[in-house]
Amino acid sequence: MKQVTSVFWISLAITILMIFSGSILPQVLEEVTSNIQSFISINFGWYYLLIVTVFVIFCIYLIVSPYGKMKLGKPGEKPDFSYATWFAMLFSAGMGIGLVFYGAAAPLQQYIVNPPYAEPGSPAALRDAMSITFFHYGIHAWAIYAIVGLILAYFKFRRGAPGLISATLEPVFGVKMKGPWGAVVDIIAVFATIVGVATTLGFGAAQINGGITYLTGIGEGFGIQLLIIAVVTVLYMISAYTGVSKGIKYLSNANMGLAVLLFVIMLIIGPTLYIMNMFVDSLGAYVQTLPKESLRIAPNNEERQEWVENWTVFFWAWWIAWSPFVGIFIARISRGRSIREFISGVLLVPSLISFLWFSAFGSTAISIQDAGIDLASLAPEQMLFGLFDQFPFSTLLSLIAMTLIATFFITSADSATFVLGMQTTNGSLDPNRSVKFAWGIAQSSTAAVLLYTGGLQALQNALISAAFPFSIIMLLMMYSFNKALKVDKKALETKK
Repeated sequence: MKQVTSVFWISLAITILMIFSGSILPQVLEEVTSNIQSFISINFGWYYLLIVTVFVIFCIYLIVSPYGKMKLGKPGEKPDFSYATWFAMLFSAGMGIGLVFYGAAAPLQQYIVNPPYAEPGSPAALRDAMSITFFHYGIHAWAIYAIVGLILAYFKFRRGAPGLISATLEPVFGVKMKGPWGAVVDIIAVFATIVGVATTLGFGAAQINGGITYLTGIGEGFGIQLLIIAVVTVLYMISAYTGVSKGIKYLSNANMGLAVLLFVIMLIIGPTLYIMNMFVDSLGAYVQTLPKESLRIAPNNEERQEWVENWTVFFWAWWIAWSPFVGIFIARISRGRSIREFISGVLLVPSLISFLWFSAFGSTAISIQDAGIDLASLAPEQMLFGLFDQFPFSTLLSLIAMTLIATFFITSADSATFVLGMQTTNGSLDPNRSVKFAWGIAQSSTAAVLLYTGGLQALQNALISAAFPFSIIMLLMMYSFNKALKVDKKALETKK
């Protein structure tokens, strides 16, 4: 444990305090997180919409600007991973469980349960369902990841700075970032990562439990979910011990293969023509409504404003809470790429894959719903399995899906132990195994406690609460990065 810094001990102490209070006083923790979440959603929903839109605009600016040619590394440095492996690792770390959990559920909910504009089940609600889902999983989500990943990679591989969030703020705050203020920044990043990943692990455990319940009739409950978390924790800790170049790489390729298999099967056995028509139509609707949806807060319509707070603000907070983890991880695997190459790849490829995924599973679920089979009445974690039940080999499909969830669970948690270890050992690219083990246990315990205190709603509450302070740090990072780019470009021009 020689590598550890004060950030490790303070962050771990805060996490243990949350775990302990949630175990002893679950109702108090649930009430506190609920009140914080409600306050932020109601009073700062506009803020979330505005800053995420700013992130998208900044990314587009970097792609078309002269800065796009600058490398995330030394001149002539080659990328560590092939495009195929890079995209697989990006996708597995950044979106895994969310896609499987919401693949059928999100479009169905926007269509039948709680559409943003139209009457539930109406043609207008059907038209909006897929484009809204695209919006929540499209370039806005990946712009959040790209901002953090790009800035960290730039400072780490081009300027030789430690791989810490605080190190990216030195152009603005100077040596203060090497002292207590820098530690505060890193602690906020670590805590956001813990809650963001724990939320995803909680969703994963709930969906695996939902699949088991749907297949076997065994009831859903915290005890089963705790057992699922424990089993998967052992598996991802084994993977974490093998290192990023082995365990995460192989698992990322494996679950990308499983995801492709499940997608192809659904494309073949589902309404293929309808799926492709919905993909193209929804993509067009997404592009057309992008500016409007980016800033829609509906201040004069209480019902629609509540929808924005429950859906769009939740998703933006989820991506922001995940951004320290995903950003650090994609920075680690993106050495040698240009700024333009990095942003184009991170924004476009995973977004397109997500759109295809939702088109296959969401369109199929909608067609089954319209045929008279009420999938929308199922719990969100069971909708995917209800969808499979309408096809031959439904048990096999469900088993593949649960395996995919488990492997996404493992890669997300595996990557997070590496990132948390890196952030609490002064940016080490090879954190001590005991540090990774401590964070592995901490994030699984946090997921278990949040499920215990209030299920999926408690996960959502904690997520929005943890994301808010880190969003402010992201704005500072962007300003600092822009300042560093100007200095470095001027230095290059002077050399010429």
